[in-house]
Amino acid sequence: MKLKTILAFALSLGLFQAQAQLAATADTIPTKQGPLVVQPVTHGSLVLNYQGKNVYVDPYGGAELYAGLAKPDLILITDIHGDHMDPKTLGALQTSGVKMVVPQAVADQLPEQYKQQLVVLKNGESSTQQGIKVMAVPMYNLPESADAKHVKGRGNGYILEMGGKRVYISGDTEGTPEMRKLKNIDVAFVSMNLPYTMDVDQAADAVLDFKPKVIYPYHYRGQNGLSDVDSFKTQVNAKNKQIDVRLKDWYPAQ
Repeated sequence: MKLKTILAFALSLGLFQAQAQLAATADTIPTKQGPLVVQPVTHGSLVLNYQGKNVYVDPYGGAELYAGLAKPDLILITDIHGDHMDPKTLGALQTSGVKMVVPQAVADQLPEQYKQQLVVLKNGESSTQQGIKVMAVPMYNLPESADAKHVKGRGNGYILEMGGKRVYISGDTEGTPEMRKLKNIDVAFVSMNLPYTMDVDQAADAVLDFKPKVIYPYHYRGQNGLSDVDSFKTQVNAKNKQIDVRLKDWYPAQ
């Protein structure tokens, strides 16, 4: 009995510590219909909580990273690569009956057990799930080529509409014309890691074009380690002090 009590206490303590660590990294953004909580998880994965609904974006890396977070009500997956589409992590999370918004390439590769849960969107298409409008936007490498790591049309970035706020999740992309032409983005998550997406200078230049109110550099680990997000912030704010650049630790184990 004592051993069971000790194990239960250790489990509870571990969960409490995980919850405390997650809470320390979360941001709250007010909307017209209640708070939007932004929870960085790792690399290109994050959780958005709005009106009691949890939106998981590209869950990967193991279910232990999501300990202390409520189960997903909606899942968005951007691309087929293992740091975005991770069947092992999906299988370890509580995803029964949860809708997953995905591009066709992801739908083609996910295990059969998820097929009835999928909402497949092409670039330019949209769907409303859990009261949240989800729009799929292009994400790809420049210059366009058939052998690029990310070809146009295969993956999706997403724009979510929540409480009057527009939230842009770039996925693996460079500063494409479509990104630069975005309008009225309140919160953005933009990738910057070579050789997979773009460098810090390119990311800053693109962000200065579409001018989100709040920008989070994310997905910034590349072949040569972590990108210099402090330089990104400096470059953006040197030309536009109104853009709120928020630096979060997406790699706490690094």
